Amino acid sequence: VSFLTGMQMQFPLEEDDIIMMKTSFSFDASVWQLFWWTLSGASAYLLPSGWEKDPALMVKAIREEGVTTAHFIPAMLNSFLDQAEIEAPRSLKRVFAGGEPLAPHTAARFASLLPETSLVHGYGPTEATVDAAFYACNPELDKDRLRLPIGKPVPGARLYVLDPHLAVQPVGVAGELYIAGAGVARGYLNRPELTEERFLDDPFYPGERMYKTGDLAHWLPDGQVEFLGRLDDQVKIRGYRIEPGEIEAALRSIEGVREAAVTVRTESGEAELCAYAEGLGSNEVRKQLETLLPGYMIPAHIIELEQWPVTPSGKLDRKALPAPDGAADRETY
Repeated sequence: VSFLTGMQMQFPLEEDDIIMMKTSFSFDASVWQLFWWTLSGASAYLLPSGWEKDPALMVKAIREEGVTTAHFIPAMLNSFLDQAEIEAPRSLKRVFAGGEPLAPHTAARFASLLPETSLVHGYGPTEATVDAAFYACNPELDKDRLRLPIGKPVPGARLYVLDPHLAVQPVGVAGELYIAGAGVARGYLNRPELTEERFLDDPFYPGERMYKTGDLAHWLPDGQVEFLGRLDDQVKIRGYRIEPGEIEAALRSIEGVREAAVTVRTESGEAELCAYAEGLGSNEVRKQLETLLPGYMIPAHIIELEQWPVTPSGKLDRKALPAPDGAADRETY
């Protein structure tokens, strides 16, 4: 209730608004799609099963039903924008993008195709009730960013960026992101050890708890939080500690790269960085990446992808990404 009330405070729905319900019930983003409309007397449109995988059918539904509010995983947002180039759905007032980092150039493309529609970048783990922060994209401010911020905490939530001793990190200094406030869950069902590890006493609000996200972040000077990657994704290759999320952000900043991912592969017998990119050839991606990153962060393999493996909730399925082979840099999967 706190989360939905906060959404209504930040992005007020009116009686003539229509939310497109297209998310699996197993994905927490379905919560606001199912219930937010009830706070204002708006409506929900249930997209027919299977249509959520077809951008043309989604655009058709938005146009015919007058949908004003929708949510997309960033990878699907790119496919949606391909269709919007053909027939822009003018009824849309606001689109939320979350589940994975949203690339600045995707937000810029969105603004050029749908200038009257606001785009909101959402962040939040299920353990903190759907979204803990929102950032309203701004084409002017975002054009020079390497990453889009995840924004400021939603009403009723608090964000902390802390060091390993739970001390507050200064602006610009990376630390682990913690979430506190009304949305923090009670814990994991029948997993007391994991609950004790991830749900901690809030040192700043006695008697309350906070959730240890495992995400690396820092505060920006304007009061926004920037997500930097997963702490458990940090790897050490040839003596260098590397954040794959930093390489992904650099890939997404390259004009023409629609989506990107970076993993560590061990098929060769040693740990190697492997990048996946959509939109540009691997040779061009490597050439531009070398101008953005030091040599030790350049992936050993860059694989072109035209279709991304996804989980049932629509997120990237990293475990299903293809393994590199000797000619991976030149192949398209």
